[in-house]
Amino acid sequence: MNLFEKNAAELSDMLQKKECSALELTKEVLAQIEKKEPVVEAYVTRCKDCMEQAEAVDNARAAGEQMHPLAGIPIGIKDNISTKGIRTTCSSRMLENYVPPFDATVIEPIRNAKMVIMGKMNMDEFAMGSSTETSYFHKTHNPHNPACVPGGSSGGSAAAVAAGEAIVTLGSDTGGSIRQPASLCGVVGLKPTYGSVSRYGLVAFASSLDQIGPFGKSVKDVAMLQSLIQGHDKMDATSAYRTYQNLYAGLNGDVKGLRIGVPNEYFGDGIDTEVKEAVYTAIHQLEQKGAVVNEISLPSTEYAINTYYIIASAEASSNLARFDGVKYGYRTAEYKDLSEMYEKTRSEGFGDEVKRRIMLGTFVLSSGFYDAYYKKAKLVQRRIGQEFANAFRQCDVIITPTTPSKAFRIGENIGDPLKMYYSDVCTVTVNIAGLPAVSVPCGKSADGLPLGMQLIGNKFAEQTILNAAYGYEQIVGGFQIIPSTL
Repeated sequence: MNLFEKNAAELSDMLQKKECSALELTKEVLAQIEKKEPVVEAYVTRCKDCMEQAEAVDNARAAGEQMHPLAGIPIGIKDNISTKGIRTTCSSRMLENYVPPFDATVIEPIRNAKMVIMGKMNMDEFAMGSSTETSYFHKTHNPHNPACVPGGSSGGSAAAVAAGEAIVTLGSDTGGSIRQPASLCGVVGLKPTYGSVSRYGLVAFASSLDQIGPFGKSVKDVAMLQSLIQGHDKMDATSAYRTYQNLYAGLNGDVKGLRIGVPNEYFGDGIDTEVKEAVYTAIHQLEQKGAVVNEISLPSTEYAINTYYIIASAEASSNLARFDGVKYGYRTAEYKDLSEMYEKTRSEGFGDEVKRRIMLGTFVLSSGFYDAYYKKAKLVQRRIGQEFANAFRQCDVIITPTTPSKAFRIGENIGDPLKMYYSDVCTVTVNIAGLPAVSVPCGKSADGLPLGMQLIGNKFAEQTILNAAYGYEQIVGGFQIIPSTL
């Protein structure tokens, strides 16, 4: 097996035992990037100093320096996370040439751990999309079938792991943007509890919903990376002040007595039969290992998509007001006065989907419609959160499909925003309620595309859902991540 096919936990052990070097691992990943990137197109920017980073790790290890378990592991960073000296574009013309003067808080522990940063990953523009088709630079392709989307908005992050172009990656999740592409690309993706990972340095889409989280080939991978990046940050007013445990150390895979809730609202019309069957099979396998399964109800789920897009668009319209051509970023070349400069800069700098959401958000916040739309959406948000809180009194984990279908073909849904938005129907409630959730592969469609299962936990119950996911991973004998065609 090639090094790029192994997961981070395996490679960490090999590096510590000196069975391979960080330089050898990085060379293999770079070779895989050269081979697959012309087809997958997962990167926006590639770092030129990868080999130097890896060599520094090997030298430090040879000198006897105490190393973090993730030292030398190649990582990709979603392109809306600020990286000092490395271009951060949000896959938008508006920030095409922006190079941040500072690191996001999550980048600091990654650099301190001496992980090898390979580059910045493609995404839907400003994280607005479900297919990575709205990127200004290029579309990312699903490694399992390049004619299909990888999901979004963190499509580049998911596709890179699936293609072996990075061992682990970081993404961000506002309404499913980690879990949905993880499902469509057949990798593991964790959306942590809101406030458990600092958002300082994350370019804001919807500030009350955004959360940074990890992708990996295994549950151990995301547990290791999440343990590294989580924690309180005084630079983020929404950061939770609490004690965080080492999630990797706490994994044991024991699901005996685990109370699993299965909400019927997530298995109704609109969810493909093969997705339902794959998730039900996985639930039955957990039950056979001692888990206790009960049907539950989350009745406000039917209002989730409407609620999410009202709240997210409203916050986006406010957050993106800063991109005006004055302070930084793109500025139109020709204009007569300040008003025209604003108008032309934003018209030329933003893509269609970003403009659509800015307009929707500005509309629902306007004086005549605030009470009718935004205020009601916030009330429904509270109701959804309460329903989850009530459900967790009778279960430890809630299991649902991650997506309603397998990956769709590139171009299939891009002209129908409502159809595109529906691809997040299973994931948006988690962001609305601020909960943690992980997506793991649970089967394949008839034509070989990955299908995913979502495990949702109560606030700060990452250990519970990751342990349940790890138990399932052991039942199926690990996840087949890298497509055989690669």
